[in-house]
Amino acid sequence: MRSRVAILVILLVPFALLALSACGGDDSGGSKTLTLVSHDSFNISEDLLKQFEKENGVTVKVLKKGDAGAMVTSLIFTKKNPEGDVSFGVDNTFLSRALDADLFLPYSSPLLTKVPNDLQADGSNRVTPIDYGYVNFNYDIAALKKANIAVPQTLEDLTDAKYKGLVAIANPATSSPGLAFLIATVDYFGKGGYLAWWKQMRENGLVVVDSWETAYNTNFTLKGGKQSIVLSYATSPAFEQMFAEPKRDDSPTGNILPPKGAFRQIEYAGILRGTKNEALAKKFIDFLLSKAVQEDIPGQMAVYPVSTEAAVPGAFEKFSKVESAPAKVSAADIATNRDKWIADWTNAVLR
Repeated sequence: MRSRVAILVILLVPFALLALSACGGDDSGGSKTLTLVSHDSFNISEDLLKQFEKENGVTVKVLKKGDAGAMVTSLIFTKKNPEGDVSFGVDNTFLSRALDADLFLPYSSPLLTKVPNDLQADGSNRVTPIDYGYVNFNYDIAALKKANIAVPQTLEDLTDAKYKGLVAIANPATSSPGLAFLIATVDYFGKGGYLAWWKQMRENGLVVVDSWETAYNTNFTLKGGKQSIVLSYATSPAFEQMFAEPKRDDSPTGNILPPKGAFRQIEYAGILRGTKNEALAKKFIDFLLSKAVQEDIPGQMAVYPVSTEAAVPGAFEKFSKVESAPAKVSAADIATNRDKWIADWTNAVLR
């Protein structure tokens, strides 16, 4: 994910370039178009993207496809006629679905030597890790204080009547953060107990929206909404402090991080099978792993870079440190049970 507070800035390109096929180049001798299919929260600095364009004689077009779950569904639906060359944003909750559909070409970037093995997906290198973050509940410090409501310390606390109607999450069926947290609750409460907690949350006025973007930027009291507790990322408090207007030394939000109450989400990029720009797509993967882009990621998408060479802002350590153990669910378990967990959650919470 992430991210994730920043809104994507799409580079303006000439009208003629927009008319090009998503995967094709310009046979007339002009610059080619490289199309990146991403979730809505992808963002890197415009100067870096322009530098890549200049160095490679290419125009990068970003095609947004909603949240990660919706994006993966779209990639599978258009598999025989892909809309782009590269995809960014499939994460470890939806990864098996993408790999089973054989969406990506294998590519082993030379920069993977800078990425820890536990962040890499599988031996085939069909996807490349780009960033990671911890999905968990954030709270609006001022809003809870004004209402004279104590900060919840556990997930069980959230079922108390004093938090009725104050919690917003993204739907696990369409949102990768939503699914990541659902998976965390399976580990937190156990496979036999997680649905009981969700049913209690429903009875306590849980608000479910379509995406992280909606939950955080519309529903959160910090942004003018009505819910003072929202599912986001452990790095969101650091991001809020870093970009606060006017500037502030503290953060307006805090994290709720009981043991197993967060999920480590890893986001990947991959070269779409069927691209006509495979060589350029490989260069773009390398670009995403470059030190400059990796160090840009925390301030743009509020997540951690995967490269061990990349520095992170001091605010991450000060406001967003994750000291409790996150939920631990294996990739195989997620692949086997993901659809069932989503279906059972839907029946328990939405029907």
